[in-house]
Amino acid sequence: MLISLSRDDSYMASVMGFSGFGKKARTFDLDAIFEQTRRTAIERSQHILGKVFASLLDRSDFSCRKQESDNSSDSSSDSDSDSELIGPSVPPQLTAQEDDDDELVGPPLPPGYTGSTAEDDDEEEDVQDEDDDNPVKKIPDTHEITLQHGTKTVSALGLDPSGARLVTGGYDYDVRFWDFAGMDQALQAFRSLQPCECHQIKSLQYSITGDVILVVSGNAQAKVLDRDGFNVMECVKGDQYIVDMANTKGHTAMLNGGCWHPKIKEEFMTCSNDGTVRTWDLNSEKKHKSVFKPRSLQGKKVTPTCCTYSRDGKLIAAGCQDGTIQIWDRNLSVHTKFHCRQAHAPGSDTSCLTFSYDGMTLASRGGDDTLKTWDIRSFKKPLNVATQLTTYFPMTDCCFSPDDKLLVTGTSVKKDEGNGKLVFFDRASFQRVYEIEVTNASVVRCLWHPKLNQIMVGTGNGLAKVYYDPVRSHRGAKLCVVKSKRKEKQAETLTQDYIITPHALPMFREARQRSTRKQLEKDRLDPKKSHKPEPPVSGPGRGGRVAAHGGTLSSFIVKNIALDKTDDSNPREAILRHAKDASENPYWVAPAYKHFDWKAETLVEPHLIHV
Repeated sequence: MLISLSRDDSYMASVMGFSGFGKKARTFDLDAIFEQTRRTAIERSQHILGKVFASLLDRSDFSCRKQESDNSSDSSSDSDSDSELIGPSVPPQLTAQEDDDDELVGPPLPPGYTGSTAEDDDEEEDVQDEDDDNPVKKIPDTHEITLQHGTKTVSALGLDPSGARLVTGGYDYDVRFWDFAGMDQALQAFRSLQPCECHQIKSLQYSITGDVILVVSGNAQAKVLDRDGFNVMECVKGDQYIVDMANTKGHTAMLNGGCWHPKIKEEFMTCSNDGTVRTWDLNSEKKHKSVFKPRSLQGKKVTPTCCTYSRDGKLIAAGCQDGTIQIWDRNLSVHTKFHCRQAHAPGSDTSCLTFSYDGMTLASRGGDDTLKTWDIRSFKKPLNVATQLTTYFPMTDCCFSPDDKLLVTGTSVKKDEGNGKLVFFDRASFQRVYEIEVTNASVVRCLWHPKLNQIMVGTGNGLAKVYYDPVRSHRGAKLCVVKSKRKEKQAETLTQDYIITPHALPMFREARQRSTRKQLEKDRLDPKKSHKPEPPVSGPGRGGRVAAHGGTLSSFIVKNIALDKTDDSNPREAILRHAKDASENPYWVAPAYKHFDWKAETLVEPHLIHV
């Protein structure tokens, strides 16, 4: 065999250029490995169990000895059984549990342990069921954080679907971005910008994917920004001289609101003072997608003040300035599908419309200080009405709780006349079940995120508050309150002290203090410091200035147009100055009529006529 291997190596070396593939691979017997592993496991298990039972036997020595005698007698009587007991005897703590029907799973209970009884478990379950049935217990208001947006009203709030970032907008034209995971207890925004220049922000909303933000401001063009605030799209402006608003490409007047489609990530909607509700496609910014035109009972144009999609995205609802609520099918923009003529008081701006999570109930927040719920299947009369909810802002909104059992809205107050409140209503009975006093200013915006179970509030004094519960809430504000403030970076100091001799080098030498008179004379020669006027331009002119004189017609006109030819002397003296010359040599009047006969109207030699 060795000879054959050597021959094969020599043959391989002659043919392929190398003698072999290195060391021979090892062979493994899997059955032997598995058998060895099984034996090792059995030995370790027996060793561990022996230690456990030995410790238990030491604790109860007397009872264990008695049990061993009983076990030995039992083992002699049960010699005919198929299996025999191997190992130390069972401790007495486990003998009481042998009669139970359920088998013991897991390690034995420690001595002296008394578990909870079935009655205690039932009582705890009953208390927990009561808490689950009471929706007020689920309101996350035990803790709060305050985000300082500015000093003016926070008129817009937006939270992405994951709950990682919050965006706020206000009357100060600013949009601020807040990252809960990146903030610490200082609670500072990581970005602030003015996307719409000098227009108040009216609405902010993340898309269903959370990658873009819809910005609705006081101008006629809505904008779409990415998560970092960079411009993605700007809607086109329509032609304001066209009468039919359906023939224009975009809005022609101030926007009032907007929102994203709940299912289609590229579609969003806006409403404007031009009397239209328009849908847009994110990929086509040159023209709107469809137009919905609200109409009054007489068929006249009315202004939509708010708009929203249904939860499934099939319906479009708009609250109008004449107090009506009009709902269209998304694919049919001609006639309304549901129409309520007297939803709110005429002339009051309906500030918010929102659908419940089950899609059956519509809530409307009116400018007539009311909050109403509607069943869209019978849209003639409201289901419930809540009054005395003061509002001074055209964007005061309302929202449903994540479990659809509560409805929450904010109230407005005048300056120094109380606190703005966050009011909670039971959806079924519409009773005012809870209130939160937010601050000494109006509550404008409220948002209850279903994933975080946290409530965001925008106020009239520039604050954005976040209410949360450490137990019932998740992530969000809980991420930043546990982080301590970052230490301010100190300026780097020199590791070694250097002694610099003053006035040793010219670069460190201070200039001598000259006298004041010399400094004034020097400043007088400086044209910038002395404010020396520019001298007149000489030559043809340069730098857009025309010279005072030159050979061109423009320079001649400029030269003579400013000449003062007025005579400020007495006009009578100016006339009498030439009286003597006129009498001695009447050249300008008399010679003209010297050869003219007034009667015969012929030229003759008349006498000289003096005037």
